[in-house]
Amino acid sequence: MHFLMLVFKILLISSFFHQMSLAQQPQICVEIDRLALLGFKDKIFKDTTEFLSSWTGKDCCGGGWEGVECDVSTGRVNRLVLQTPSERDISVYMKGTLSSSLGDLVFLETLIISGMKHIAGAIPESFSKLSRLKQLILDGNSLQGDIPSGLSHLELLQTLSLSGNHLTGHVPSVIGNFKNLQQLSLTDNMLTGVIPIGVKNLVNLQSLDLSHNLLSGVVPNFLGQLQNLTYIDLSSNELSGEVPVSLCNLLKLSFLSMDHNRITGRIPIQIGKMKALTSLSLSSNKLTGQIPESIVGLPNLWNLSLSRNELLDPLPIAFSKGLPSLLSIDLSYNKFNLGIVPEWIRTRELSDVNLAGCKLRGMLPNFTRPDSLNSIDLSDNAFTGGISSFFARMSSLQKAKISNNQLKSDVAVIKLPDGISSLDLHSNQLFGSLSRMLSNKTSKFLEAIDVSNNQLSGSIPEFVFGLNLKVLNIGSNKIAGQIPTSISNLDKLERFDISRNQITGTIPASLGSLVKLQWLDLSINRLSGKIPDSLLGIEALKHANFRANRLCGEIPQGRPYNIFPAVAYAHNLCLCGKPLPPCKGTKQDKLGQ
Repeated sequence: MHFLMLVFKILLISSFFHQMSLAQQPQICVEIDRLALLGFKDKIFKDTTEFLSSWTGKDCCGGGWEGVECDVSTGRVNRLVLQTPSERDISVYMKGTLSSSLGDLVFLETLIISGMKHIAGAIPESFSKLSRLKQLILDGNSLQGDIPSGLSHLELLQTLSLSGNHLTGHVPSVIGNFKNLQQLSLTDNMLTGVIPIGVKNLVNLQSLDLSHNLLSGVVPNFLGQLQNLTYIDLSSNELSGEVPVSLCNLLKLSFLSMDHNRITGRIPIQIGKMKALTSLSLSSNKLTGQIPESIVGLPNLWNLSLSRNELLDPLPIAFSKGLPSLLSIDLSYNKFNLGIVPEWIRTRELSDVNLAGCKLRGMLPNFTRPDSLNSIDLSDNAFTGGISSFFARMSSLQKAKISNNQLKSDVAVIKLPDGISSLDLHSNQLFGSLSRMLSNKTSKFLEAIDVSNNQLSGSIPEFVFGLNLKVLNIGSNKIAGQIPTSISNLDKLERFDISRNQITGTIPASLGSLVKLQWLDLSINRLSGKIPDSLLGIEALKHANFRANRLCGEIPQGRPYNIFPAVAYAHNLCLCGKPLPPCKGTKQDKLGQ
């Protein structure tokens, strides 16, 4: 008897674990879910991601359907996640529309179709049936039309991101029904109207991004009631009015950007209460008055950007002791008359210093921690003296802009950091030859050089293979000689400007191998010969200017050369062919007679 009882218990336990293991195995998906997914697949007529090529067979749960996940107990689809591996890879995309059949996936908790670039059409109204949905992310597509008000039925929603589309219309006021919403991102669309009052009901909201739209009206006071906000980005809209004092009550807020709007008035003195703030950007508005002294009491602020406003002197005295976390500052293009770079900027360990148009004078500043600088902009000031050793100890410098000053130096002795990627020294009084700045020792990181409108002489140097230059602007100097055939080695070049110099010789055919070129300006030189047909290989070209040279012969007869305005070819020796009058003796000329 005892033995039989033992056998019975073993069989019972074995049966229990067998049932448990069956429960943990994924069930074959129900037919309605499979058909809903196939309905979506049918609306996609091109898929270079190849995600949907795996959507075959009858089992969408256990059959290896890319991006599809199911609940193990019910066999219902609860997650659909289709994201491109890289936003920068333009060759990876889906083309088509969102099928209304996706609304039949009523057990869905997460729906992410992101970065597909060419999924267009409207957001289906049927999505209002997805009552279990917690995450809806449809960014980086080409969706059009209004945001459906029916989405307000998704009361469990925690994340809504529709950024990077072509959505129009207003932000629906019923958005206030999302009581559980924590993240709302509608950036980079074409939304109009005001920020709706319904937003004030989003009491759990942590992140609000409405940037890069066409929103108007004032920044509403009620945003200051959303105490859980840590991130607000309202930049690049058409918002007006003043910075609401109520925002200063958001004690958890770490990021605030309202740049590129029409904000007026003063920066509120209560801003010193926002102790969690790490980044404050109010650039490109119409702010007036002085920077409030209270701003120096923000212990975590590392980025302060107030450029392109109408702010006045003096800067807060306490700047010299406050803002212990500051790394990046931009005070450019206000109504400051600083005279010299303030000591508290020169002596700090900063990564980005932008003081363009601040009426700075005298010699370039001596930074005590030059090795920390990543970018510097001192353009549109009145600096004088030399620049030869200014960059010498800036070992981390990547971008430098010191254009439109009165600096005098031989460019051959300017010592550049190894890692610099962008150098803009245009409109100074620099002289000498480019042969050292552009040589086999030129940094492989260097992508942009602008030394236009100076007094440079010599010739254009030969270009070695391996340079990564995308922008080369040496216009408005006194450079002579010819365009070297080695120009073809600059295979990444997008902008080439040698206008207003004394360049002679012919346009080399090798210029046509620069297939990434978008801007070409050879105007006002002494170039002769014809425009080579090899330039027809530059299909990306958007602007070209051959004006005021000694060129002759037929303009290359193909796009875009034959549709550029005639002024681009004016004042040459004997150019002909579209867009100019036809060349004599050609078929085009005879047809016109």
